[in-house]
Amino acid sequence: MSIHLGAKKGEIAPSVLLPGDPLRAKWIAETFFESPRLHNDVRGMLGYTGTYQGKPVSVQGTGMGVPSALIYCHELINDYGVKNLIRVGTAGSYHAEVKIRDIVIAMAASSTNGINNTRFVNMDYSPTANFELFQKAILFADKHHIPIKAGNVLTSDEFYEDDVNSYKHWADYGVLAVEMETSGLYTIAAKFKVKALSLLTISDSLVTGEKTSVAERESSFRKMIELALGVLAD
Repeated sequence: MSIHLGAKKGEIAPSVLLPGDPLRAKWIAETFFESPRLHNDVRGMLGYTGTYQGKPVSVQGTGMGVPSALIYCHELINDYGVKNLIRVGTAGSYHAEVKIRDIVIAMAASSTNGINNTRFVNMDYSPTANFELFQKAILFADKHHIPIKAGNVLTSDEFYEDDVNSYKHWADYGVLAVEMETSGLYTIAAKFKVKALSLLTISDSLVTGEKTSVAERESSFRKMIELALGVLAD
């Protein structure tokens, strides 16, 4: 057991899916895993382990934002020996052509988060995806005709910003969408020499104002999960 995870040693697989929402973790396990079993319910942050196509796999909720996600990622890596971490989350589109329910693969993550500023004072660090996982995702999506977009995303500390048009500055520099965890995930994976990838389904658009429902965010986005599990099963 670790401080925030109640699983015993060996109860978490080397490969873990990371949704922010613990109820999405529950849905993933019950929908896709063979023989899922609960490995964590500490603080209501649900985690499950099972198999997919005969291979062990886990899913663990991380909560919202880099600080929360880093707690779980740190313990998964250092206390449970996890080697592959794939975020399966939601994002807000910054471009009209990046539409609701599109899948975005984060090649890199810009950030308004302050954590890396304490690591790299007066310098910029560019958190990026693991190439092997990224390449597998591209090949799997192509083989199974899953449309994807890939590029830079923004990891933001704020969900509700004072300036509703601030996204346009990032969009002008090619940032595809905004979310709240990827920069932290890519940074900690690099630090501990494990593999990480962030797959994001567009749940709302800052351009058009469209939004998905709470129920859709908890228990849909099937193609993204199929893509993530396809990468891990390869």
